[in-house]
Parts: sequence; C-alpha cells; structure tokens
Amino acid sequence: MKDRKRRFFTKAELNEMGTPTVDLIQQAIDAGELEKAKKLARRMFREFSFQHDAWVSWITILSSYIYKHNGDEAVFEAVSECLEELSIAADAYRSQDPGRQAQMLAAGLRAHLTPVVVEEDDEKFTVMMSPCGSGGKLISNKKYETSKNLDKIKKPQRITFGRGDFPMYCANCAIENIFPMEKTGYPIWVTDAAEKLGETPCKLHIYKDPDRIPAEYYERFGLKKPAPKSSM
Repeated sequence: MKDRKRRFFTKAELNEMGTPTVDLIQQAIDAGELEKAKKLARRMFREFSFQHDAWVSWITILSSYIYKHNGDEAVFEAVSECLEELSIAADAYRSQDPGRQAQMLAAGLRAHLTPVVVEEDDEKFTVMMSPCGSGGKLISNKKYETSKNLDKIKKPQRITFGRGDFPMYCANCAIENIFPMEKTGYPIWVTDAAEKLGETPCKLHIYKDPDRIPAEYYERFGLKKPAPKSSM
C-alpha cells in the first residue's frame, strides 16, 4: 500500500507553484538568472496558449450548440448580448484617436499569442494576425473535421459574410461588425474576411475618418451607410 503521508514538495516549492509566472520571471531577471527567466517565459506562453485554445474551443462549441438547437439568428442574438456587456470598453475605445485605436487593437490581437502585422496608409490602419490565432487556428488544426461539437453555418447570410459552410467561430467577426453598425451607425473596425480562411489572415481596418468607410462595408450586411456627421 502506498504511503499516503508522503510529501511531494517542499514549502518553498509549493509557494513557487502558486506564484504567477510573470512574477517569477521578474524575480529571475532581478537575480541575474537570465536562462531561468527565458525558461519561465516559455512556460508562461505554454500556460496562456493552453488556456486560450481551450476557451476558443469552448466558445465555438457553445455557439454550435445554440446553432443546432435554436438556429442562425439565435447565434447572432447570443453574441450580441456578449458585445452589449462590453459596450463600456467599446465606448472607451471609440474615444481614442485612430493611432491609439490601432495600438489597442494590436494589443488585443496579440493576446491570441500570434504575430500581428500593422500597416498604415493615408486613410486607414490595417491590422491582422499572421497567422490567425483563433478562428484560423481552429481551421488549420482541422478542428471542424475532427470534433463532432464544432459546427459550420450552412446557409450564406450576413453573419457569414455571405458565404456558405462558414466556420462557426469566424461568425464572431461578422457580428462584431454588424452589432455596432446597427447600434451606433458606425463599426468599431471593418473586417475583410480572408478568401481562404485559416490559410491567409483576415484584415481589420480602422478608418481615420469613419465617414470615409466605403458604403460596401455596410451594404454587405444589408445596411445603409449613414450620412456624414459633418452634414447631420
């Protein structure tokens, strides 16, 4: 019979086990233990990556369940409810100048633990994950083929950018465009969905002057571009 009173760790080891990895990294740097700090940084990435991928799958499975049992529009309503909860953060984002918005969007996308590309021209910023660390990653890892709980939306419609057999998680990107457009008349950013999802990155555009957002970004969702604020 195994000794049930056996101790596996010292008190110091237990304390370290419960210390946030970022704190351990800082402690290692302060102590001049750079190789240990690098090792801990890689550990922290693995910790975040496991949790991140689990949540992406969880969101997709939950949305798929809603789709199976309640239909397409229920997916839109459910995600919109989540976006409504985040409206305070969205308002804070909108209050920033376009350059700061680009920085904030890049920071948010870096949370998907993948490289981010940021481009700027005279009228807009374009931000993209390369490769996509969320919906694109599910596709490239063939999760829709190997899991019975991840659905694709069969009918072309506004939450699929007009495409059929559309990956469930990627519908979030369309809804993130539609919801603020319907609520305020303007998107927070506009999304160009990749032609080949999971192979090339989707592009998120932040227009320096929201009134210069092309009408086509509204029309694809059955919406009408509002009159310029300057003329209202």
